[in-house]
Amino acid sequence: MSGSSKMVFSLFFFLSVTIFAEIGSGQDECMASRCSDQGPPIRFPFRRTDQPDHCGYPGFELYCSEKKQTMLELPYSVKLLVTNISYDSHEIMVQYPYNCFVGQLQNLSLAASPFQFKLENAWEVLDDFTFFNCSSKKREFYFVQSIPCLSIPGYPVYAIMSSADLDEINLSSCRRMYNLTLPYSISDLNGKFSIKWSKSICGNCEAQGKKCRLKRNSKEPETECINNPSKGSAATKLVVAGAVTGFLLLVLAISVLYYVHRSRKLEEKNKRKIEKFLEDYRALKPSRYSYADIKKITDQFKYILGQGGYGTVYKGKLSNEVLVAVKILNNFRGNGEEFINEMATMGRIHHVNVVRLVGFCADGMRRALIYEFLPNDSLNKFIFSAKHSLGWEKLQDIAIGIAKGMEYLHQGCEQRILHFDIKPHNILLDHNFNPKISDFGLAKLCSKDQSAVSMTIARGTMGYIAPEVLSRNFGNVSYKSDVYSFGMLLLEMVSGRKNSDVTAENPSQVYFPEWIYNHLNQGEELHIRIKERRDATIAKKLAIVGLWCIQWYPVDRPSMKLVVQMLEGEDNLTTPPNPFASTSPTNTNTSRSRTPLQRELAVISE
Repeated sequence: MSGSSKMVFSLFFFLSVTIFAEIGSGQDECMASRCSDQGPPIRFPFRRTDQPDHCGYPGFELYCSEKKQTMLELPYSVKLLVTNISYDSHEIMVQYPYNCFVGQLQNLSLAASPFQFKLENAWEVLDDFTFFNCSSKKREFYFVQSIPCLSIPGYPVYAIMSSADLDEINLSSCRRMYNLTLPYSISDLNGKFSIKWSKSICGNCEAQGKKCRLKRNSKEPETECINNPSKGSAATKLVVAGAVTGFLLLVLAISVLYYVHRSRKLEEKNKRKIEKFLEDYRALKPSRYSYADIKKITDQFKYILGQGGYGTVYKGKLSNEVLVAVKILNNFRGNGEEFINEMATMGRIHHVNVVRLVGFCADGMRRALIYEFLPNDSLNKFIFSAKHSLGWEKLQDIAIGIAKGMEYLHQGCEQRILHFDIKPHNILLDHNFNPKISDFGLAKLCSKDQSAVSMTIARGTMGYIAPEVLSRNFGNVSYKSDVYSFGMLLLEMVSGRKNSDVTAENPSQVYFPEWIYNHLNQGEELHIRIKERRDATIAKKLAIVGLWCIQWYPVDRPSMKLVVQMLEGEDNLTTPPNPFASTSPTNTNTSRSRTPLQRELAVISE
């Protein structure tokens, strides 16, 4: 049997089995479903993303996460966990599935979706909230709320309602961050709220016991109410199945000659396409793909690698030899700022410790970035989990690799690249656990002779953001802001715990970076997952370098070039000044009292 004949036979067999299965079960491709036994039912106007477009009303797409949770992805906004759907009252109960819901509120937008905030009663209105970063604590009222997950030690963040009497609140030590407009019912910022959709979409179909669906052959999306279809007799089903199967046999018999004639040309065309890609791939030239290509590459978005506020990352395959990670962007700042940032930076970067951009998609409003696939996930998986662990020598190698990648971004490119989101989650590991810096959505470009960069709003992840990014009282924003983030990452690698562990939930615990400093300053061993003496030496070196990097003022932090020298050099490093007690930046008058390493740090970091 020829290759074409096999293909035709397989197609016929697949279609026949599909038809009999559909008729025998009385089910259709738009049948109601759930992501889990306890999940809400998904039916029109909603549809799952793996169902055809006509199964749901535009904008009502849901998908099932790896944890079998029902998720709603708002256009250009955040992902929300759907806990309940009321088809009678046209309401959805949702919640933000991750920590620090308030940190994502400025990204939460219903403008491009068919949904609106549900106001709990007739007199409820949308309230304006202003977020302030302060250098001292304020007394909390119902209209002044503390936001622990956005705060750093000594600099609490508060959300203040517009109706608050500012005469009762001293804001002289505060700096305004941004404004948000929210319903009062979700002003407690707990991540749970209700949204609703227009009753005009399906009218009273549910109340009439009928089924709602899209009108066929309609240019605009319109709905209609239809009676629930009856199941019919088994004999009728068999007659229909026989008729359809006979028709398919006729169509396939006529089509076989066409497939035989076209098969060789199609094989040659596909071969040339793959060869062209491999040429581009070897030349490190990012290729442009259509959104249809992205669907094929990801097998219809079948395998999710990760997700966050930026969008979702899917595993894909460009050929049998080349695996990729495809990031679908869904959170555009301005005119696609995140997409432009990554393209502007990644398209020009070629370094062993920076993830490589293979291709991209800019198809209408759809944006996607295609990266090399790294099989060992992120560093986040290995330093915060007891199930996965890396030896101290490997951790040191990873730290050196990250530092070299950052040194390249700061000094090795034509323009200096500031990442602004260095954290374990954005450090990916290849098959040999070599680190690669990823996710340049918040990056900024500047000339190498530029000592400071302008920034209208703070960017980055709380816990890793340098003090000067939140308040210019600490200095100018520069490449030293990345150095601070790297220092926090190093201390997390040493401790095996997140620097944000000490929050409102754990107020009695000591701030862990400060705990590390106190032990080193008193000449005590850290005793953190230490099995051999060599391990203790490496842990101490990483901790000391991390403490140098998180000095409160940028002028006191080393450059990444010096950080690499410290990590690759001798183990007898000098403990830095206390970064948790400094009240003024280091000046030249104190340089005589410094150690040689301190003086070298000050000179090189200028």
